[in-house]
Amino acid sequence: MRTWTAPEIPTLPVAGPAVALHDTPSGSRITATPDGPARLYVCGITPYDATHIGHAATYVAFDLLNRAWRNAGHEVTYVQNVTDVDDPLLERATKVKIDWVELAERETELFRQDMTALRVIPPAHYVGAVESIPLVIELIERLQDAGSVYRVEDDLYFSVTADPAFGAESGMDRETMLRIFPERGGDPDRPGKKDPLDCVVWRGERPGEPSWPSPFGPGRPGWHIECTAIAQRHLGGAFDVQAGGSDLVFPHHEMCAGHAQVAVPGTPFARAYAHAGMVAYDGEKMSKSKGNLVFVSALRLSDVDPMAIRLVLLRHHYRSDWEWTDAQLWEAVDTVALWRKALSLGRGAPAAPVVAEILAALADDLDAPRATAAVDRWVDATLGTDGLADTSDPDASMTMLATLDAALGLALWLS
Repeated sequence: MRTWTAPEIPTLPVAGPAVALHDTPSGSRITATPDGPARLYVCGITPYDATHIGHAATYVAFDLLNRAWRNAGHEVTYVQNVTDVDDPLLERATKVKIDWVELAERETELFRQDMTALRVIPPAHYVGAVESIPLVIELIERLQDAGSVYRVEDDLYFSVTADPAFGAESGMDRETMLRIFPERGGDPDRPGKKDPLDCVVWRGERPGEPSWPSPFGPGRPGWHIECTAIAQRHLGGAFDVQAGGSDLVFPHHEMCAGHAQVAVPGTPFARAYAHAGMVAYDGEKMSKSKGNLVFVSALRLSDVDPMAIRLVLLRHHYRSDWEWTDAQLWEAVDTVALWRKALSLGRGAPAAPVVAEILAALADDLDAPRATAAVDRWVDATLGTDGLADTSDPDASMTMLATLDAALGLALWLS
């Protein structure tokens, strides 16, 4: 699948520190020490509607990780999927009377445009569920060989008990899993399952639904195994970070880990798991089911500067749950204008300490609010109370422009 256009990223004259990240399973901060290129997988969209601010917050968050690793001197292999066939997509296509392939292609293209506008570095491998079907079939066959797959009517299920580490990624007890599972696509009450938490890996053909041939009969992949197969093919085992929104902790990431660890015993799926918080709007988590969405594309088409949208996201720590408001957006618009004013002066307050603070903040669990606060202080010092402060660094503007771009993804270059 085609990805989006990569932004040009300046090379900084100083290297950033090693990156420490909060790991969900352990609940502690770990320092990522990549062996070779840093390997990152971020779960992608199901393209049945446009990119909303909750999506954008996740992808901007882990774009900061990508940038922090690069600024620390690492190459990065970043992989992302697109779930371009799944129940929500098919249901939406039926509801609006559009071909599901056309809907998926349209919304995926809109996502590419949104990510380009927000200056998110594209993945090296951008892989759709449909094109990953051969990988999924191969993985299911390995799970069959391990005795961890069984049939219920025309569907194949994965036995979660086949993975001795099942539950370690989320840290949830069984009662919590059973409560959450049906809310997030699971079917705990289906007759014939060995365990209510077992998940489907191959959904047999249904009338009116797309299907593909396989050794198990015609059908299509389950959601979780798609990501496992793509990650294993393009990143290998024990890759550095599996990332996504906090609503993916269970069942999605737990199931992905289970598939991988049964298929390749003794090798963890990922070394660390990082999760972004949820974004609310009008008092509830932003979600398509509730309809309380703020779309990135709608803001862009309203002539809102994408850098202001990105700045709103950066003002919140990636692991926090928070609520989007229009007031935050308009404040960010004003802040971007003020920063550009300071950057236009040429000279400025000394930049080197600010650069060091920004890079240190981002290496410390992607602390973008701390980094943007450092920029605010530099702007205040550069402009002074009357906007005409004497400054001492003749290269400050160029240094800050490059740092904002490379580290924070904020392109404020002046025309």
